[in-house]
Amino acid sequence: MKKIIKEVVVVEGRDDISAIKHAVDAEIVAVHGFAVRRGSNLDKLEKAYENKGLIIFTDPDHAGEQIRRAINLRYPNSKNAYITQEEGTKGDNIGVENATPISIIQALEAAKVDYVDKLEPIFFMNDLIENGLVGREDSKNKREELGKKLHIGYSNGKQLLSKLNRYGITREEFFINVIKK
Repeated sequence: MKKIIKEVVVVEGRDDISAIKHAVDAEIVAVHGFAVRRGSNLDKLEKAYENKGLIIFTDPDHAGEQIRRAINLRYPNSKNAYITQEEGTKGDNIGVENATPISIIQALEAAKVDYVDKLEPIFFMNDLIENGLVGREDSKNKREELGKKLHIGYSNGKQLLSKLNRYGITREEFFINVIKK
């Protein structure tokens, strides 16, 4: 069984998400490379940083280090996980997506991640249904607006449920910000 990580892991791209998910159970956010420099991308990390903490896990190359610096500048108490270039190289591609699950786990443990035994959800799909966030014609717009208000970005229904439970959002915050129609 995969270990569950309390913090939110920040990676560069979608392929990195897949690699991390093969190794551990975690909420993972991709900043899409240098797009992280746009304030709105960094803002999406705010709630996770405040409530759960961040683990920055970028590629072992120059670009990855620049992205790591930008995130650390904004969120100085973030933890940093590293793999070596050798661990991240496959052919001429260097990246977290090439690392083995063992290398990923070792890097996370070296960063002193916080593991939890079990996630106790406080939000359920029924909360999303009852508040029109899934299953309605305007659900996408409602999720988008809620994501802006909570500073967690846009998500589909399943992703929203995960973010609500993993970013430390309270039921009070949710109900204050959810748009009822």
